[in-house]
Amino acid sequence: MKTDKIILSEMEFYGYHGVNQEEKIQGQKFVVDLEINCSLLLPGQTDDLNDTVNYSQVYKLIKSIVEGPSQNLIESVAENIAYRILSETSADEVTVKVSKLQPPIKGSQIKSAAAQITRTISNYS
Repeated sequence: MKTDKIILSEMEFYGYHGVNQEEKIQGQKFVVDLEINCSLLLPGQTDDLNDTVNYSQVYKLIKSIVEGPSQNLIESVAENIAYRILSETSADEVTVKVSKLQPPIKGSQIKSAAAQITRTISNYS
């Protein structure tokens, strides 16, 4: 198990995910937190971007998913993010947390609702 991580915290996006029709029309803010487990030994030694997971590309990938086609569940959004990162980078494991800010639950005052998943490359083999 590797202990090296690349962490992207509190990435904010505007998306149209949710079961309710209003969420699909009006949209809302989503926050994504990400931990990527991968070896950082080589890039630490070479100082070469080609030897690591490029977090700028990872950000763009996440943005395309969260701001892309509507999905019903934040669980599905998180799963798509995990799958794409593990498929398109050298990551061994990812933990993805997708939070929906102020979810539309009648009579509630909830700051956010979130789904967090951890996946490894073997989950998709």
